[in-house]
Amino acid sequence: MQFNLSEITELIRSRRSVAPEFFTSRKVHKEQVELLLNNAIWAPTHGMTQPWRFVVINGEEKESLAKIAQHAMVEGKSMDEINPMKVERMVSRIGKSSVVIAIILNRDKTSKVPEWEEVAAIGAAVQNLHLSAHAYGLAGFWATPGILKHASVADFLSLEEGQTCLGFFYLGYPHTHELKSHRKPIEYVAKWKWDE
Repeated sequence: MQFNLSEITELIRSRRSVAPEFFTSRKVHKEQVELLLNNAIWAPTHGMTQPWRFVVINGEEKESLAKIAQHAMVEGKSMDEINPMKVERMVSRIGKSSVVIAIILNRDKTSKVPEWEEVAAIGAAVQNLHLSAHAYGLAGFWATPGILKHASVADFLSLEEGQTCLGFFYLGYPHTHELKSHRKPIEYVAKWKWDE
């Protein structure tokens, strides 16, 4: 066997999405993020379109993003339409993350593959991010808030034509690695057409 399958299995099965509310104040270093992103870009990509782009945000830029997010969540809404708890959670999540990575779909201009395949490639890249973060002792959380389509967010991220933000990946150190989860047994999700 080329790799230790039991370790890979444990890595996959023990990975959890951890919201920034459960991050410590410990900082993630640039070299760590570079490694994670270098692993992310090795996801499968049909036609080698490599549709992923990333905007890595920390420090004062996070504060700018938090202000823009807050504005985007309340702009043009009446007081009855604004949920202060959601606004506070959004701002808090940005603040509590050591790093925020904007996940960008860079649509292939020739459209040689369907858009859904490029979105799937982004999902695979984010899974690589998650697994690499977990192996590093970090935690990640991919969120897709409604503000992603707001013009001020697109401006902040300097999105170009054909680019769409598919979410924020919040990154930090978790308070604990002892997080439980479960999945349905395989017999509930797989049908077999298998010759014995």
